[in-house]
Amino acid sequence: MLDDSPSTNEKPVRSLRERTGGVGNISEVSLDQIEVNPFQPRTHFDKDALEELSESIKVQGIIQPITVRKLNNNSYQLISGERRFQASKLANLDKIPAYIREADDQQMLEMALIENIQRQDLNAMEVALSYKRLLAECDLKQEQLGDRVGKNRTTVNNYLRLLKLPPDIQVAVRDNKLSMGHARALVNVEDTALQLSIFRKILSEELSVRKVEALVKQAAFPEEKEKAEGTISEDRNREINLWQDKLCSHFGTKIKIAPKDDEKGEIKIPYTSVSELNRLLEIIDPK
Repeated sequence: MLDDSPSTNEKPVRSLRERTGGVGNISEVSLDQIEVNPFQPRTHFDKDALEELSESIKVQGIIQPITVRKLNNNSYQLISGERRFQASKLANLDKIPAYIREADDQQMLEMALIENIQRQDLNAMEVALSYKRLLAECDLKQEQLGDRVGKNRTTVNNYLRLLKLPPDIQVAVRDNKLSMGHARALVNVEDTALQLSIFRKILSEELSVRKVEALVKQAAFPEEKEKAEGTISEDRNREINLWQDKLCSHFGTKIKIAPKDDEKGEIKIPYTSVSELNRLLEIIDPK
């Protein structure tokens, strides 16, 4: 595995050595002056991949500087670039090019989480947990979180909803045994026993996402199906189901569209607490 920006040209490294200074500059910093990031959300680093990166660094040097914050004249704390930092130690480097910036503890946590989210190999549950930490520990609203990570509110909601799933299903998503599409469909089932039953059926019969969505609709909205039979057209019923799914995804909760005939009906948005109601109202009217 190569460094983040592989190149055989060592000029960037030499130019970095010529630049020194304090906050806002790129400088060569001694590895023994750098503390690891206490807010680092990533706890596991693949040993073989780290060794490959170390070998690459021995040959090519560090192409992309790490980012640190200055604690005092002789001490720094890592913000991002943990893999490059650990691989440089394995390569027995004395110094590493580092971009020095100012950051308080909350900014440290936010930057570490966002860098973690931007990794290519994150599974859906790791993304969801990072989103949850950003909301809870960095005091962000969903719209602000979306801006930070470059995602819209609906996408953020879809990940956060995964945290409502039973542990067995979350583990399957984490281990890539269950896709994000399957998991999103299962979130719409309120009964845990039924969720697990459909989950086991997905694994044993290798059901497609489309088949799971159809199964969930039958299980989650039986009363709507009964009402609709004989009173609305099949095309209209299909359109209503499609909009129902879109509303569930947008609001991050179970939405019911209850048609009375082809012209009239009701949209029901349940909530379980005042905070949940406020969240729904903010989505309806973000101001």
